[in-house]
Formats: sequence, C-alpha cells, structure tokens
Amino acid sequence: MPKLAANISMMFTEQPFLDRIQAAANAGFAAVEFLFPYEHTTQEISAQLSAHKIKNVLFNMPPGDWAAGERGIAALPSRQDEFRAGLAKAIAYAKVLGTPNIHAMAGLLSAASDVAECRAIFIENLKYACAECAPHNITVLIEPINTRDMPGYFLNYQDQAHAIRAEVGAFNLKVQMDFYHVQIMEGDIATTFRKYQPHIGHVQIAGVPDRHEPDLGEVNYAYLFSLLDELGYDGWVGCEYRPAKETADGLGWVKTLQL
Repeated sequence: MPKLAANISMMFTEQPFLDRIQAAANAGFAAVEFLFPYEHTTQEISAQLSAHKIKNVLFNMPPGDWAAGERGIAALPSRQDEFRAGLAKAIAYAKVLGTPNIHAMAGLLSAASDVAECRAIFIENLKYACAECAPHNITVLIEPINTRDMPGYFLNYQDQAHAIRAEVGAFNLKVQMDFYHVQIMEGDIATTFRKYQPHIGHVQIAGVPDRHEPDLGEVNYAYLFSLLDELGYDGWVGCEYRPAKETADGLGWVKTLQL
C-alpha cells in the first residue's frame, strides 16, 4: 500500500485549518499536504505537526492573487520579481516545517498570451527555483492540471511537463502526477506512470469524474496502488479529493484498497 498523505485543504474542512492536522493523524494518516500555509505562522503549523507526530510533504508557492482568480505566476510575463519573493517565502516555510516538496504553479494564460514567451519564462523561473532550493534539499514540483477544472492553465499534459523538466535539467525538478487530472486529459494512467516514474516526485489521487473519494468513479485505484507497489514507488500519494459527505464518513476506501 503506498504512503498516503491527507490533503487538508480539501479534507477535514469541517474543522479549522490547524485542527485538521490532528484530525488527519487521528484518522491514521502519517502525513499531510495543503495548498497554502501562509495565513498561519510557521510556528503554529510546526507545533501541530510536532504534537501529532505527522509530516508535511507538500505545499504550493504563493500563487499570486488567488482570490482574484490567479492560479500561479511562474509562467507569467513581468512577474519574475514577485515569483522570486514568493519562492523565498516558500523556502522559509519549508525549512521550518521540514517540507521536502514545493509546487510552483504555472498560471493562467489569456487568449492574447504568447505561449512561447510564457514557456521561456517558466523555464527561467524553474531554473532559479531549483538552484535556490537545492541547498535545502527541497524538490520543486510542476503539475499538469486539467482544462475542465482550470481552463487556461499553462500546463495540461504529462509529456508537456516532462519536456520542460528535461529542458530545465535540474536534479531537484520533478513532475507531480495527479491521476485525477491525467485521467481527464489523457487517460492511460498506468502506462504513463511507468514511462515517467523516475521523474515523478509526487502522486495525487481522487475519484473521476466528481473528485470525490478514490473508490468512487471510473478509475481502478486498487490496480494502480498495486502497480505503485510493484514498481517500488516510494514517494507519497496525496489524497486531494473533496469528500462526498463528512470526511470521516468516506474514509472506508483506505481499508477497501488496502492490499
């Protein structure tokens, strides 16, 4: 059975954010991930992680103006100074929290965007981020996201992300493979994972098409979990789904898929 991390930006939302760390630990999770930690101090989050003996394995860099609809700035023109400031903030959090992975969201493109320019900026920013993160043993992640949930997002396909990863050429740049997004955009999850496994730094899961518990919908997670074990995947699997009801009511899938 792969190592599971509860995504507490989506799970346990019946409780305030900091209390979700204890809720995840009480439910048997050994780790948590979340979108953004920045509304809380490092001391507040670290105290909860320590008190409940649970790890934080992933969070996102500052995404720009999230409330206004921005979804990252790493590929956006004229935002490099803001990107670098956000990276410094993310590294400061990761160092205190012991977080091994940070995700650099690329951002949304408009119809007028120059895709080639955005790609070049993305690569330049990723080279800088990887160089800054390397001394702290932090891996930078990029993630293809489906166009149904996030129209206009710069990065949508696994081969697109891995081409960028290869061009950046940094040992600590990996791709975050969310099986939910892959199924929606391209399918063929197992073969794609086999192809890119050495360069996949983090996996996420959710049921398709409704993004509920992973035992709901069209994806055979029992098979995929068995495949991850067979291939010796030793990274974390983030449970980035929206519970259909109360979070605790839907956790039976963990035992159902236990192999």
